[in-house]
Amino acid sequence: MLSNFEFHSPAFLWLLISIPLLAVWFFLTRKKDRSELTIGSVRGFAVQPSIWAKLKPVLYLLRLLAFTCLIIALARPRNVAISKKTKSNRGIDIVMAIDVSASMLAKDLKPNRLQALKRVATDFINRRPNDRIGIVVYAGESFTQTPITSDKSIVKRTISEIKWGQLEGGTAIGMGLGSAVNRLKESKAKSKVIILLTDGVNNAGFIDPKTATELAKGNNIKVYTIGIGTNGMADFPWTRNPNTGQITFRKQQVEIDEALLQHIAQETEGKYFRATDNNKLKAIYDEIDKLEKTKIEEFKYYNYTEQFRFWVLLAGVFLLLEFLLKNTLFKSFI
Repeated sequence: MLSNFEFHSPAFLWLLISIPLLAVWFFLTRKKDRSELTIGSVRGFAVQPSIWAKLKPVLYLLRLLAFTCLIIALARPRNVAISKKTKSNRGIDIVMAIDVSASMLAKDLKPNRLQALKRVATDFINRRPNDRIGIVVYAGESFTQTPITSDKSIVKRTISEIKWGQLEGGTAIGMGLGSAVNRLKESKAKSKVIILLTDGVNNAGFIDPKTATELAKGNNIKVYTIGIGTNGMADFPWTRNPNTGQITFRKQQVEIDEALLQHIAQETEGKYFRATDNNKLKAIYDEIDKLEKTKIEEFKYYNYTEQFRFWVLLAGVFLLLEFLLKNTLFKSFI
């Protein structure tokens, strides 16, 4: 409640400093506040002590309280009710093109490249509440797994269900990029972004990656490319046991066409990243999140409930009470 309380003109509160000064002045001049009669002797008078004489300072206290209330009223205390409304004036459409070839099962990222990516991508989506996101997966071919949508629950469910073996073998980077461009080319968003992730070289598909890059460039689509895989050797899937279905792994050199990924990013005014471990992959998505920010306008509506009337009324009550006491109970002592 107090967090919604304020004074419109708090400078008037400095007048409260005068209250203790007036109290001191009253204390010093209290004896001059009554008439004096000088006589030679009081033997002939019967002195009756009275409680009202001792309570007379109450009149001055009421006046000080009234003055205090008037100062507070001048400062205009009020309660503020704030309602907020946000509006996105620069929406971003994002398509994540994810490599799901067999090499994404390599264990240089933990527990493997694909699972590490799924965790990081889900966290990225959670931080983009105002954007539309779509998912394209590719290996030897490509297809749109989720069209661009603002329903984040659908996108996250799609990512959780991505697995190896959905598509024929190979790595068709050109087709993955081309499918993502196809999803964004009709978009009316002011900013269109593709996050293209791969862990290999283009060795399949009928669309050349450079041709797909030109299509992205022609449609004003920015492409962030990510090469995922450690430097050197990694445990790659080698064979599958026909009886148990279990995959066996063997050490193999990591090969990523970084020159191609750098070319795609440069031509589309994006950026190339290399993810060599889980932390680096997360840092990359964190950086993309910072680079592509949706501009949000926040409108605040203020509703003020003025409280100064109460303090004016209270001051009036104190003054009226002083007047009544002064002319009734304390009338004989004035």
